[in-house]
Amino acid sequence: MAVKIRLARRGRKKAAQFDIVVADSRAPRDGRFIEKIGTYNPQTNPATINFDGDKAFDWIMKGAQPTDTVRAMLSYRGVLYRKHLQLGVIKGAISQETADQRFTEWKDQKDAKIEGKRTTLGTAKDDARKERLAAETKVKEARAEAQRAKQAAIEAANAPAPVAEAEGETTEAEASADAATEEAGA
Repeated sequence: MAVKIRLARRGRKKAAQFDIVVADSRAPRDGRFIEKIGTYNPQTNPATINFDGDKAFDWIMKGAQPTDTVRAMLSYRGVLYRKHLQLGVIKGAISQETADQRFTEWKDQKDAKIEGKRTTLGTAKDDARKERLAAETKVKEARAEAQRAKQAAIEAANAPAPVAEAEGETTEAEASADAATEEAGA
């Protein structure tokens, strides 16, 4: 019996989630399986991968073949590196303590890298939100200023014309108009 470590789909349409299962290679994708070892959610950023590394390692050491996608996940989480180190221990190339130390160092570096990516994505999202808010505020202020200018123009047009300060005094425009009338009449 050929055993595979593969994904079994679940979730609704266009919102897929997957179970990481150990199954007979002849069984249908979403059908019968031997053991469920974890879950995978590609909808999040970065994708959420949760599985029992010890169980996966045990199945890999027993000869279970992962599919390409699951192989990438196992490599991402260090199960395949752990297998590589364990094969070195079995052959006598390194001791178990050295293998455990190397794996722990690798795991710490990988966790720091993953957390850095998660932090970078979070800050980028916050920065983008702040930029959108600043742009929206700028547009809002421009609209308010245009509205104030329009309102001032309407008020200026509706205001009464200024009245001469004294009735006996004439404005320059009226005086020049009177002078022009006298010259035309003479």
